[in-house]
Amino acid sequence: MIEWIAAVNSAVNNFIWGVPAMVCILGVGLLLSVRTGFLQIRKFPYAIRTTIGRMFRKKDAADGAMTPFQAVCTALAATVGTGNIAGVAGAIAIGGPGAVFWMWCSAVLGMCTKFAEVTLAVHFRERSAGGNWTGGPMYYIKNGLGKRWQWLAALYSLFGVLTVFGTGNATQVNTIVTSIDTALLQYGLISQGFLPTLNLIVGICVAMMVAMVLLGGIKRIGSVAEKLVPFMALLYVVLALGLVVLRIDRLPGVLASIVAGAFQPQAFTGGVVGSIFLSLKKGVSRGIFSNEAGLGTGSIAHACADTRKPVKQGMFGIFEVFADTIVICTLTALVILCSGAPIPYGVEAGAELTISGFTTTYGSWVSLFTMVALCCFAFSTIIGWGLYGSTCISFLCRSEKVVRPFLVVYSFVAILGATMDLGLLWSIADTFNGLMSIPNLIALLLLSGTVVRLTKEYFAGEGKTGAATAVDRP
Repeated sequence: MIEWIAAVNSAVNNFIWGVPAMVCILGVGLLLSVRTGFLQIRKFPYAIRTTIGRMFRKKDAADGAMTPFQAVCTALAATVGTGNIAGVAGAIAIGGPGAVFWMWCSAVLGMCTKFAEVTLAVHFRERSAGGNWTGGPMYYIKNGLGKRWQWLAALYSLFGVLTVFGTGNATQVNTIVTSIDTALLQYGLISQGFLPTLNLIVGICVAMMVAMVLLGGIKRIGSVAEKLVPFMALLYVVLALGLVVLRIDRLPGVLASIVAGAFQPQAFTGGVVGSIFLSLKKGVSRGIFSNEAGLGTGSIAHACADTRKPVKQGMFGIFEVFADTIVICTLTALVILCSGAPIPYGVEAGAELTISGFTTTYGSWVSLFTMVALCCFAFSTIIGWGLYGSTCISFLCRSEKVVRPFLVVYSFVAILGATMDLGLLWSIADTFNGLMSIPNLIALLLLSGTVVRLTKEYFAGEGKTGAATAVDRP
């Protein structure tokens, strides 16, 4: 039975994350870019000024909502995760250095896709029974496409609920215990026989912390995210930039291998990776998996923001993809390629390859810092996906009464993730994660005209009431 499930899941997964899905995701991103006049490039300086400016402006959110900065931190909490560390390593190992180039290309289009998702989420959001803003792909499908498309909104929510337990929780906790175990074993602080007990303790602690944050409501989620995300990002960026500075002599050659390797991968991988298509596929799929542009999940957090300007909040979507892929993922790639650590081309690799890059340059002591960074990345992903899951389950059941029981169950899944061999669970969760993109991409395609209209109105000075027609829906 297990073998049959694994075979079916593998076939579906290969399709979802294969050529058809990539063509659809990139195609929608290209369509939105063309229809908005490549807004992500034309208005990039404006997006950076707008987002950075609002980050440092102290403002309390009204009606129990998040501030715009808390919203983007919550979205980044879910996207800036172990995928930035393990995902990039896997892309380079299988696709060669050129995979990073294709990751950049997908990010450029992904900026516009994420902008559209956030803009639509704020425009078509609703007030929940508890008085908070709630939105996301299921709401812009419901309110933007009409009753005929209700099934599509329900399908998105169903895939979201099925995804959060694996992608958003169990696999992330597994990363936390693995990083802690590795660091403590390396310094001889624990024995191999004590690991099961330690992992159980860590799982219980993580479950309790997750419950404390998520059951505290939207304000507490936003408050934790706005403190945790900048800290973990700064720690990782400082360590990565320090490595690049120490290996600055290798940087020109590394950048050349990234660009040239996109078109001649065999020249930089010893012939192990000889396909341009494989390099492109790995770069694009890992980039999408990291920044989630096309999945629509990040827009759920942005819909909670205390703002009445959908397009202005959409600028955070551009910044989010830039920070996640262009900054964090690129730094991870430079850590691996500049360090000189051996890369097992043609073999799946994960976080251990990135950690190897750090330890090769700094020494074994840095494993403690990478452990802290990995734990922060993983924990932030758990709380971000907790918000996504609760929004999906409340939409699916048409009731907020199911949210607290759902979050309790979600929190306790952390114990399973810390103590069990996940195996097939990760692959199944990855499949459902990809399935979420299908309803969302259909909605983005059909609502692209709305995105264009809202954008033109905003930049023409007429967007001040752009959210009013939808946000005040009963």
